[in-house]
Order: sequence, then structure tokens, then C-alpha cells
Amino acid sequence: MNISGFLQRSVVLFAGTAGLLAIAPPSHVLAQAGTPDMAECLGIAENRERLACYDRLSGRTAGAPPGIDASSATVHSGRATDPVTGAGAATAPPSLIDAAWGFNPDSERYILALYRPNNIQFVSYTDRVNDHPFSPLYSAAGIEDENLDSIEAYFQISFKSRLWTTDDRQYGLWVAYTQQSYWQSYNEDLSRPFRETNYMPEILMSYRPDISFGGFHWRLFNLGFAHQSNGRADPISRSWDRIIAEFGIENGNFALLVRPWYRVEENEEQDDNPDITDYMGHGDITAIYKWNQHSFSLMVRGNIDKEKGAAQLSWTTPRLLGPLRGYIQGFTGYGESMIDYNWSQNVIGVGVTVNDLLDR
Repeated sequence: MNISGFLQRSVVLFAGTAGLLAIAPPSHVLAQAGTPDMAECLGIAENRERLACYDRLSGRTAGAPPGIDASSATVHSGRATDPVTGAGAATAPPSLIDAAWGFNPDSERYILALYRPNNIQFVSYTDRVNDHPFSPLYSAAGIEDENLDSIEAYFQISFKSRLWTTDDRQYGLWVAYTQQSYWQSYNEDLSRPFRETNYMPEILMSYRPDISFGGFHWRLFNLGFAHQSNGRADPISRSWDRIIAEFGIENGNFALLVRPWYRVEENEEQDDNPDITDYMGHGDITAIYKWNQHSFSLMVRGNIDKEKGAAQLSWTTPRLLGPLRGYIQGFTGYGESMIDYNWSQNVIGVGVTVNDLLDR
């Protein structure tokens, strides 16, 4: 499949069914009349009280100078603007990246947070079932090949925890874990087995560059190590180790995450999938757009030299039932799971989620 082909197949029409209650951190009220710090002022919700807090911080004893309305003291992307000069006084949406990675100065020092989408797809349909990796197992057992269902259930569990950070929250050390499970829950003939489960622990250092250009803001740089495997023995063992960098830029409700990676080479005799980068490539790019409580994302990756790759399009609806949001995902190309890293297919799934990629 060539690159233009899999990009064209990535345009998937879909509709969703449920939503999520976003949990916003509570605002704080200034409790002392002494000299405050910037974080205390930033946490005050009421405009006049916040402006008075900035005045005390700057040593001013009077109110704002004539012509400056107290309401002009605003917070821009989680950081305070200058209430006197009015720089950046226009109200801007909060930073998606700052919220997801705890870069706001008043965020908790130690965080246990959601990471990648935590979702359950009650129905996940593929147009091309991959029975081939399991054939040697059936042969060794002296039984005929068993047929996998084209419809199964899928779920992903993912969270991250910050272990260390600087006082201004500009740097942080994180550990993360993501698990993906593919469950033949409708396959009575095979006793409803788990077809595949992928495990991925990570450790990474995060940094907030805070650089603006052309209306965009570069607010995330991550560098880390990730191990991913399916925990199986030969002949269906799959694994790889990667050093991954991540660059995150945003403009309002739009964010772009660029992740190049380097695969750590293994001993040839122990490598279960030496050609995995031919299909999974050397990085991915994910675009995220939020509109009216909906969230849309598009991920693309590939190896241009090998003319192989994949694309994934997802839609997260507004909350519809408690913490749940509807979730629709379409995938086309190679590597929908590790056992399928060299198998091309089209997959569409419908279910619910409690977060998207940039939710806290």
C-alpha cells in the first residue's frame, strides 16, 4: 500500500454515542493579606480581587490607573498577564498542553493523571482478520486452524504519574503505563479468548519551552524511553524498545504532537520482529482539535522508503452519561496491534471513553 493510498483510506465516516465530564482544578481564594506570590494571584477567580492581589505583589497601594478596567487582568493560557499594561489582556482559552502536563505553576507537585485515551470499544470490526501468527500454535497442538471473528471488543488503560518537578513546574519527571487488549468476546467457538494484549511502560522527562511563533506556542518537549511488548513466547512474541522525543505546539483549541523515535537494536537471535520499523516507521504526528466539547484527532505514521504506514482518526463526543463520552475510532494501515505490525487492515470501533489525548 503506498502512502497516498493509506492517507485516502484514513478518512473514515463515523458517529458516536457517549461523553465525559471534564474535571477542572478548583480555583483558590487568597486567604492572607500579606505579600502574595504570583501563584496565589493567578488562582483568584474574581477580577477585582485578582487585580488587587497583583497591585500588592508589585508594591502598588492604589487601584489601577485611570483608563484601566479591573477586568483587564486576565490569565493567558494558564499564566498571568500584566494587569497594568494590558499585554495579552484579551481572554484566551486555557492551554491544552499545560493542563495535560501540569505545567501551570499552581498545579499539584505529584500527579497521578490519565494519559492516552482510556476507552472501551464494545464493537471493533476489521475487514481483514489476521489468523496467520497463530497457525504454528494450532499445528503444534495437532488441530485445524481456528477462525478468529472479525468483530471483537477492545479496551485501553493508560495513566501517568509525575515523580519530580521544579517549583515553577517547567520541568518534570514522569512514569507512564499503557495497556491495549483485544478480546474475542463474541467468539463462542474459541471460548472468547484475548487475542492480543500489548503492554507499554515509559519513563520520560518533560519540559515547557514557552516559545511563540506565527500564532503557535511551543509548550511541550518530552524525551523518554518506552518498552512495548505483547508478553508472549515464540512464535508469537513481539517487542521493541524505543527512545522517543515529543514536541507539542498549540494554537487555541488546536494542538499538534510530533513524536520521532529511535528503535534500540536487539541481538539478531533474540529479535522477534527485526523489520518492525519497515511498517511502523520512525515516528508519528497527531493533530488534535477541540470544538464545542467535541474532540477530533488524526494520527499518521509511516516509512516513506518502504511505502508503508498507517492513519487513525478518532472522535470524542461531549459527555452523555456521567464521566463517559462517546468514542469512535477508525484505523487503516499496518500495526493496529503488535501481533499485526506487518498486517494491513481497516478497523472501526465504537464505544466510550473517559478522556482524550490532552485531557487531564
